[in-house]
Amino acid sequence: MLRLSDLLKGEEGIITGFVDDGQPLSRLRDMGLLEGTPLRVVKFAPFGDPIEIKARGYYLSLRKSAARQIYIKRKSAG
Repeated sequence: MLRLSDLLKGEEGIITGFVDDGQPLSRLRDMGLLEGTPLRVVKFAPFGDPIEIKARGYYLSLRKSAARQIYIKRKSAG
């Protein structure tokens, strides 16, 4: 399965789920990152961490470890 951390700069996707690895997901949900939420990768900081995304009209920065917890369906062009 594809994860948010696998997307490249400029790519878009839709959240399909979350990794259930015992880590609390409430912080991600509090930021509005829910199943069905479309998002776009805006940029990566030096060394690739954190990742800046745009979701629900907001710019958010996520650590790569948090981005690995989010399953994504890549949005097809057109």
